Amino acid sequence: MVEVYFAAGADLWPRYRDALEAAFVEAGLKVTLRDSAPDPAKIDYIVFSPGGEISDFGPFVNCKAVLNLWAGVEKIVGNRTLTQPLCRMVDPAMTEGMVEWVVGHVMRHHLGIDRHVLVQDGVWRHDTSIPPIARERPVTVLGLGALGKACGQALAALNFPVAGWSRSPKEVPGLRCLSGGDGLEEALRGAQIVVTLLPLTRQTENLINAVRLELLAPGAVLINPGRGPLIDDAALIAALDHGRLGHATLDVFREEPLPPSHPFWTHSKVTVTPHIASETRASTASRVIAENVRRGEAGEAFLYLVDREQGY
Repeated sequence: MVEVYFAAGADLWPRYRDALEAAFVEAGLKVTLRDSAPDPAKIDYIVFSPGGEISDFGPFVNCKAVLNLWAGVEKIVGNRTLTQPLCRMVDPAMTEGMVEWVVGHVMRHHLGIDRHVLVQDGVWRHDTSIPPIARERPVTVLGLGALGKACGQALAALNFPVAGWSRSPKEVPGLRCLSGGDGLEEALRGAQIVVTLLPLTRQTENLINAVRLELLAPGAVLINPGRGPLIDDAALIAALDHGRLGHATLDVFREEPLPPSHPFWTHSKVTVTPHIASETRASTASRVIAENVRRGEAGEAFLYLVDREQGY
C-alpha cells in the first residue's frame, strides 16, 4: 500500500480528498491518503503547496517525491531540507484557464473596451474608438513554458503577431521565438502588449525595469499573470505616470493580498485582479498527482521534475 501525505494545508484538504482518492483508483493505485504523518518514515509521496504543513522535509527519509500543487516552486525550491525529487504542477485545466484570462485581457486592451464600459457619459466616441486589427498589434509573451506557449499560440491564432521569449532557445509553431539577452531586447522593442509568464528566479526578478519599459511602444500595455517580482514596481508606476506606458493589468504581486494602501489600487492606469488568472483545479490536478505516483511506483521518470539549478 502506497502512503501519500496531503501536506498542502487544512483549507485545501476537503477540496482535494475525494478528487485524489478518485484519481488514484482511476490510475489503478492502492493508496492510503492521509492529512497527517504520525510516522514520516512511512510516507512515500508528499502532496504540497507553500504555506502547507511542512518546513522540514528531513524526517521523510523514504519519500520518493514531493508533488507541488502550484506551477511556481520559488517558495520551496530553496529549502535545504528538501532533498527529494520535486515536481511542479502542470495542469491542463490550469493552462486552459490561463489562456482564457490572458486572451480576455489582451482583447480588452486591444479593442479599448474600458473606454466604453467604464465611461458612460453621453458622449458618442465613434471617431476615436476604432482599434487596429489584430495583425497590426505586436504582442510579446515572456516565458515559453506550458502556460506561455499556450497563450502565445492562442493569440497567434487570432492573428496577433506574437514574439515569444525564453532564456534558452525554443521553437513554438506560430510564434517568432527569441532567447537570451539580445533576444529579450528584440522581443520588447516596439511591443504594444506584453504578457509576462516567466518563473521567478534570481535572473528574472525585476526583469521588467525602467530600461526595458523604455523599449516598448509608446502607450503599451503590460499584463502580468506570472509572478509579482518580475516587475520593478517603482519603475512601472513611473512609466505609467509619465505616459510612457498606457496601462498595466496585474494579477500577481510582491505581497499578497495586496495591501489596501498600495498605490496600484488607486492608480487610474492599473487594473488589479486578486491572483485569479488561473487556479489549480482539484479534479484535473489530482490526475496529474496520481500519474506521478504511478510513475514513481513503476520506476518511470516523473513528470514536470524541477531543475534545482534553474529554479523551475
